Amino acid sequence: MKDLQELAAWLASRDTEHDPLRPTTLPDPTFISDGREFVSFSTNNYLALASSARVKARAAEGLQRFGVGNCESRLLGGNLEVYVALEAKLAAIKKKESALLFATGYLANLGVIPALVRSGQLARAYGYSPSTRWKHAFFSDEFNHLSIREGIRASGAPSFAYRHLDMDDLAGKLRASTAEIRIIITDGVFSQHGDIVPLPDMLALAEQYDAVVYIDDAHGTGVLGPTGAGTTEHFGIEDSRIIHMGTLSKAYGSIGGFVAVDEYVAGILRVSCPAYGFTSTIPPDQAYGLLEAIDMVVDEPERRIRLWENQRYFVRCMQEAGFTLSSTQTPIVPLHVGDEGACARLAGALRAEGVHVDAIMFPAIGPGDSRLRFIMNAHHTAEQIDHVVNLLSRLDVTRGTA
Repeated sequence: MKDLQELAAWLASRDTEHDPLRPTTLPDPTFISDGREFVSFSTNNYLALASSARVKARAAEGLQRFGVGNCESRLLGGNLEVYVALEAKLAAIKKKESALLFATGYLANLGVIPALVRSGQLARAYGYSPSTRWKHAFFSDEFNHLSIREGIRASGAPSFAYRHLDMDDLAGKLRASTAEIRIIITDGVFSQHGDIVPLPDMLALAEQYDAVVYIDDAHGTGVLGPTGAGTTEHFGIEDSRIIHMGTLSKAYGSIGGFVAVDEYVAGILRVSCPAYGFTSTIPPDQAYGLLEAIDMVVDEPERRIRLWENQRYFVRCMQEAGFTLSSTQTPIVPLHVGDEGACARLAGALRAEGVHVDAIMFPAIGPGDSRLRFIMNAHHTAEQIDHVVNLLSRLDVTRGTA
């Protein structure tokens, strides 16, 4: 383990690390850590549903009925009716016939993406003989989430990265491909950049080159669209070419991931995707809470309204203070810093003033491209937003010092 000891010593010598907070309460968006109150501008709990009385009461119902876990695979004895009900709701949100539930969103991508390529190969052991030796290829935005890149790598299929949101570059790579099965894969909302995929243009290319579009809508589901259904609803799109993936640990305030697909695809994934069939899924109490959270996104629209009011107010205040923001499309609003050390020091200076903002650095983002990632919340107040903008105005953002 000498290699790891050497690496650990090198990491300790850098000035980009700081001790993680140890909260004793959940960001809502304020929280307590080491006896101090902080305001979080980094929680993915966009709509403050994780601590909602309605969600907690429904989760408590599931806890009393089932305990803390089902301890079983869905393919064996763990296919609780509450999971089936949750999958039906998720499918309806995305306007698909079926959905599959996973323990996390990361696991969904890590399992489903390879299964799209390898399911037919596995079926050969049972005598399946495909009519054609299909060649698969993935076309992936260069800034897609790591779980997507890992899933593609595990598939064994060739992958072609296209420049971020560059549909001309994507078109060129699709045109040059000889694969019969082309899968365009993209984030809906890019987690470190805050921008939105140009889905109508992408679907036009998918139609032209007979491709499938796999959209990871982790940060869009619950946030974008008139009812919070996500990126496709934001654009008013419903298309049979789309495979929807999403997480349940962002706007819905819980844990888990899912894919929403046509039933024939779901049937194949149930028996061929190890991330679904060879592990336990989310605890049943979380499934109960999620059923309530999904309803709340629709029947309490004031939460989304308040989230977007706060986003617009923060953007306006930052721009009036002279800051240039790299994206203002979503509640993820990054402030580019560049130097990793300066970014870490800036986050530390804000923490000293009771504000928690994540410093996003390599490997989450490219070297020298660090940023403070501000994530707006439905429960932020104007006073909290004013406070953080005033703090930033007093700091040298390029150096991370006062």
